[in-house]
Amino acid sequence: MTCNDDCLCLSLYEERELVTSEAKLGQRSTMACADVEMEIDEDEGAPGRPLPREPPMMQLYQASELLPDQKGPLYNLLQKKQPAVLGSLQMVSGLLSVGVGIIFALTQEMEGSLFNLFRVSHLTGTLFIIAGAVSHLIFKYPELLSVSLMANSGCIIVAVVSACLISVDLAYWRRENDQHLRMEVLEFCVLGLEVCLSAILCFWIYKEKRAKSSSS
Repeated sequence: MTCNDDCLCLSLYEERELVTSEAKLGQRSTMACADVEMEIDEDEGAPGRPLPREPPMMQLYQASELLPDQKGPLYNLLQKKQPAVLGSLQMVSGLLSVGVGIIFALTQEMEGSLFNLFRVSHLTGTLFIIAGAVSHLIFKYPELLSVSLMANSGCIIVAVVSACLISVDLAYWRRENDQHLRMEVLEFCVLGLEVCLSAILCFWIYKEKRAKSSSS
């Protein structure tokens, strides 16, 4: 091998090494210049800027079981307002009885009849006005239920005694007292209405109280 061949081989080797090194440099520069998208949060490192607040978390609670409302005493009866209606009727009938008693007191002597002697109309009328007012108020004040029951029971007893006195007067019917006896018949009918109203109220209150005590 001659000197020229050695020089040619050396130059080819150097040229190959140069091409190899240039290829490596090109690869490195390609890797360094890769187009990579990067998101930069400018507010994160900026001093003095408040960080964005996260939206408040809302928790929704849902009942797994519905508990029934605690009903007061005589709830079903009071919701229908039946005692108030009957109480109003009691007061009207009581005012009618008091009016009849005033007419008797002005037009008849006290010894003329047992009805006028014992002031039956005044007594029964006043009691039924009081009982009707209490029955009318138990819708707003349920604690008056026991008072209403006792008042209506007392009215029934007084009305029965008054009816017996009127029956005695009617048994001794006289023609000279015809007008007064007719008014006693009217009062007798009013007493019958008042007794029916009080009996219905007592029955309702007793029935509801018994149902409440048995359920509890």
